[in-house]
Amino acid sequence: MLTCKQFLSELTDYLDEKTSTELREKLQRHITECPNCWVVCDTTKKTIQVYKGMQSCSIPEDVHARLMAAVERKIADCGKPK
Repeated sequence: MLTCKQFLSELTDYLDEKTSTELREKLQRHITECPNCWVVCDTTKKTIQVYKGMQSCSIPEDVHARLMAAVERKIADCGKPK
């Protein structure tokens, strides 16, 4: 029997249908027996469906520039000794 940690480590491949038949059956058995993992799997699956249905949109150039500057500052701060 799979643990929840093992299930979660395989979740992406399970949802992408990239697991072997044997592993897929074990994962499906686990989510039928574990309500917590079922909720994680179901929520993740629904989130992906919503995301795939969205139209992409661009952000204004000034917003993009501010965002990138903030990311660069954060990266620089992470490298500084504390």
